Amino acid sequence: MKSLSRNALPKTAALTLLGGVAMTTAAAAQETAAPVSVDVANIFNTMLFLVGGFLVMWMAAGFAMLEAGLVRSKNVSMQCLKNIALYSLSGLMFWLIGYNLMYSGVDGGFFGTPSPVSFPDPGTATADPDANYAAASDWFFQMVFCAATASIVSGTMAERIKLLPFLIFTVILTGILYPITGSWEWGAGWLDAKGFSDFAGSTLVHSVGGWAALSGAIILGARKGKYGPDGRVTPMPGSSMPLATLGTFILWLGWFGFNGGSQLAMGTVSDAADVARIFVNTNLAAAAGVVTVMVLTAITYKKTDLTMALNGALAGLVAITAEPLAPSIWLAVVIGAVGGAIVVVVVPLLDKLRIDDVVGAIPVHLVAGIWGTLVVPLSNGDASFGVQLLGIVSIGAFTFIASGIIWLILKNTIGIRVGEEEEALGLDRAEVGVEAYPEFGQGSQRF
Repeated sequence: MKSLSRNALPKTAALTLLGGVAMTTAAAAQETAAPVSVDVANIFNTMLFLVGGFLVMWMAAGFAMLEAGLVRSKNVSMQCLKNIALYSLSGLMFWLIGYNLMYSGVDGGFFGTPSPVSFPDPGTATADPDANYAAASDWFFQMVFCAATASIVSGTMAERIKLLPFLIFTVILTGILYPITGSWEWGAGWLDAKGFSDFAGSTLVHSVGGWAALSGAIILGARKGKYGPDGRVTPMPGSSMPLATLGTFILWLGWFGFNGGSQLAMGTVSDAADVARIFVNTNLAAAAGVVTVMVLTAITYKKTDLTMALNGALAGLVAITAEPLAPSIWLAVVIGAVGGAIVVVVVPLLDKLRIDDVVGAIPVHLVAGIWGTLVVPLSNGDASFGVQLLGIVSIGAFTFIASGIIWLILKNTIGIRVGEEEEALGLDRAEVGVEAYPEFGQGSQRF
């Protein structure tokens, strides 16, 4: 019989020791669980801001490609220049004035304190120790929303507006107008105190851009030859349907950051599940918008209109943006489908009113944004139709009137519209000096 070593432990003693080690390890883990959990939540929340932010930033490329495809070839470079310029100006203005005007010290009022953003020292997680995300990630996420607002104006007023007044308006819109109305709800201002709800910005981003575009389009006037004296509407086809389609898909992709990132947290299982649900509702609303437009245009015009189908996707996305989490999937589909129907109805209505919206931004962003904001109470029990309507009207009135005043000042000082000769020549040559398609331009030569 083999004898036990003097150092060997009996089986029961070994088990007892192992149990004690396990209990000690578990206790130590419990002691450290809280700080580890906070760190993990901070990392995931920050990552949501950053990933959502660069997806929304990528929407700037979507707007640029959509507009480049829907304007005529002689104006493509101008649209590309306007889009990269407005994104850059938006970032600088939101840092210099806009962010703190929108978020700092609003406290139930009408705007905050305009001042440059200062981030904490490197290595410090947040400016606010109670905030569970990196301060700079939040600023970046909010900034790209500001830039998206200005992009909406660019497409509506294409092909006849001068570059300089457009850029001046962009500075004012992104530095002052958008932050003020944004502060009313997202900055804990007076509308937030009343219970207004706009999850990701159907009104605060899209309708604000739409109201600014509408006032500008009315003051600027239609493109030369667009509307005849007898009420005839002259089609002015865009330069590239593939580019417009690519732009729409880029915007659709970016919208997952737009809506999903607006959950503002992904540090828990519940938050992650909510982000996933937002993705599904966002996607299906856009899909319903496309299919609705295809069916309605086929019935109305006997042909399916690609440009309207593209705008149907965007209208569905705008409509679901006010509340992408709470609706059931069926309700999300209905909200998106109505957004698509709005495009089919409002596009010809604008032509009857002789309001020239080159890319269809007014029905997509303004009218579908109003629809999406108005129906939030159908799925969000904390919202009411009366307060939602109050928010829509107050934000719309402020933006439309303030934008109109700015456009009129610009019109009567430096002018906002190019001359008839420059418009006929194309803004690529008249304003930019670089043609998008020089081989096919009016001054091209064959060798």
